[in-house]
Amino acid sequence: MPDEDAVREALRAVDDPEAGMNIVDLGLVYGIEIGERAVRVDVTMTTAACPMADMIVDQARDAIRALVPEDAEVDVRLVWDPPWTPDKMSGIAREHFGW
Repeated sequence: MPDEDAVREALRAVDDPEAGMNIVDLGLVYGIEIGERAVRVDVTMTTAACPMADMIVDQARDAIRALVPEDAEVDVRLVWDPPWTPDKMSGIAREHFGW
């Protein structure tokens, strides 16, 4: 099984197309849990009205699936608590947006 850093790096390939930035630097990845045969990731969106949420969750699942054994479980959960705020963004994202 991959470690947390490998999962986080794979998730950097998943962009929020409305923001033009990956979900890790946007601060949308809230948690990563790795077990013997499963990876669970909690993600959020910048807003509950995000029309790209399903696509982003599917892409995150696919990115993780590429790292794990075929029979491993991959669970990407969309969560809303705590609500996302811009302070969750990385320095790279803040610079990108001029904040």
